[in-house]
Amino acid sequence: MKTVSYNPSSLELEFANAILTLQEEINKNINSNQIVKIEKNGEEDNPSLVFFLEDHDGDKHEVVMRVIQRVDKHD
Repeated sequence: MKTVSYNPSSLELEFANAILTLQEEINKNINSNQIVKIEKNGEEDNPSLVFFLEDHDGDKHEVVMRVIQRVDKHD
């Protein structure tokens, strides 16, 4: 399927939504922190996910993930 719009693309939004549903699975794979919540900004080009984490000492941390689709290549 040819991508018609990249700002944001439907594939970027689908990926961001899929990652959002994996919070518990991600928590199982990170030992030093736990995800408290995830915020999604999907209205802009390249949707972002902000992961709010808390470590064993109660310190809070943030990790930001951006979803970027490259321009389609036709070989």
